[in-house]
Amino acid sequence: MSPTRRLRSPRPSQRGAPAPTVPAVLAWLKAHADPATLAGMARYGLPRTHAVGVPMKALQAYAKSLGTDHALALALWDTGSYEARMLTAFVADPAALTGAQMDRMCRAFDNWGHVDTLCFRLFDRSPRAWDKVRAWMRREPEFEKRAGFALLWALALHDKAATDAQLLVALKDLERAADDERNFVKKAAVMALRAVSLRGAALKREVKAACTRLAGSKHPGARWVGNETLRKL
Repeated sequence: MSPTRRLRSPRPSQRGAPAPTVPAVLAWLKAHADPATLAGMARYGLPRTHAVGVPMKALQAYAKSLGTDHALALALWDTGSYEARMLTAFVADPAALTGAQMDRMCRAFDNWGHVDTLCFRLFDRSPRAWDKVRAWMRREPEFEKRAGFALLWALALHDKAATDAQLLVALKDLERAADDERNFVKKAAVMALRAVSLRGAALKREVKAACTRLAGSKHPGARWVGNETLRKL
């Protein structure tokens, strides 16, 4: 992480309120379940197994009331509940997050909702984020690899202290890993490329050059990523 980047400040739980517990959180989720939300998850490629259907807006509001509680966040992840794992992204402390904890969550990814929410609301604020971009883009499982691209996408948008040199290294790593034909992977690669291109004229030129090379690749996945990104730039 760039040394000047600010981490999210911990949010204490509301004064006077009892410390939140995993059973209390799970009970809240069950009480706020929405059958229509649960039914609609399939339309967006999200699993309904271990889910109850709490709308994201309600989850975010509830997370604010919980405050920052890293131990609770890790325990919520371990429940396997879809919504509880979503709350992990908002309740965990990025400064306390270890590389091993990040890797353990990444290995458990089985849907794009968890990948993108944790990358955009937690992992991108970790001092270890840039190291994970390179490592995860080399992973084979679909959603673990998506996490590498999604984390670069998030960092390009959020880490204002990141240097062009940092982003160029990540761009080269992405170009080497962009031959994947799986839908959730290649779409995240396109979004990461677009985000890097927004960091200035020089980086936009580098992204265009990389995409031109990808568009001429012998690999169908790489060609799709290159052409789709060039079309959107």
